[in-house]
Amino acid sequence: QVVETSIKDYAAGQVSFPTKTVQKIRLEEGDRVNCLPAVNFAKGVAGVKWVTVFPGNPTRRGRQNLTAIIILSELQTGMPLAIMDGTLCSNMRTAAVTTIASRKLACSAPRRLVIFGAGEQSKMHILFLVYAFPSLSVIHVSTRSAQTAKEFIAEMKMLFPKLRFSETREDTGKIVKKADIIVTATSSQGPTLKADWLKEGLFYSHIGGWEDEFDVVRRCDKIICDDWAHVKHGSQTLAQMYKRRLIDDDAIYADLTDLVSGKKLGRSAATERIYFNAIGLSYADVTLAHAMYERASKKSRGQRLTLQSHIAATHPEILKRVFERS
Repeated sequence: QVVETSIKDYAAGQVSFPTKTVQKIRLEEGDRVNCLPAVNFAKGVAGVKWVTVFPGNPTRRGRQNLTAIIILSELQTGMPLAIMDGTLCSNMRTAAVTTIASRKLACSAPRRLVIFGAGEQSKMHILFLVYAFPSLSVIHVSTRSAQTAKEFIAEMKMLFPKLRFSETREDTGKIVKKADIIVTATSSQGPTLKADWLKEGLFYSHIGGWEDEFDVVRRCDKIICDDWAHVKHGSQTLAQMYKRRLIDDDAIYADLTDLVSGKKLGRSAATERIYFNAIGLSYADVTLAHAMYERASKKSRGQRLTLQSHIAATHPEILKRVFERS
């Protein structure tokens, strides 16, 4: 609800968010640091998310691949409100955006979900999509490692004992062809999802890197982005195609803002294959972080920090030295 409200705020002209700044660390490994500022005037808050993405962390270092910190400031005086963890917020926002889109674009009662990847994003997407669609009963997981899939499924079964989980390693294509919803949440920089696997009526949410064949895009009847102006300058499949002049602006049916505001309809036919690409909306992160901050404040959670006890020119130690010298 918070993320959807932030999208409505954006549609109403109450949000400002410039293109993120990306500092590449190791190009061949995809390691990078992103800086994403935003202002939500409707909520009276400004913020910035500092997020590091190191795809090799899980396998090479035993660490998560994404970490984030968020700084919030209020708009009356510009004073800081909070410095907070942003990893949970990022994961929640991404899953929320997929869920908002799926309510507009998925078939009416999806039963089968296929998740590519077994990280925190995959877990969060299952939590959100199962909540949004009680009709979901079968969840397939596709990973590079059989052990990773086994551990992921065991964890999910504890949360959702009534759902049926399985991995797709035996015959990924055959299983994916039955999917009503597909989510790719991997660090892949090459096509994993194939166009021949897409059935009619499918909703596909692409949230990772370059995860699908160009023909997946061509096979779909509608292409929707969270924000095409930002997506086309990224590194995902749509951005790769745009840079190669294989698609242009006219290929995009709508932004998610258009659907949430009612400017455009979502799914208009049961047989439509629909492609959704989210690159990440910093204003949604900031708005969600602000809601988390307000809830924490009401519960007296967190620690109060003194960032500046004195203005530098009137600091007692500085004044003492000045007077001693004079």
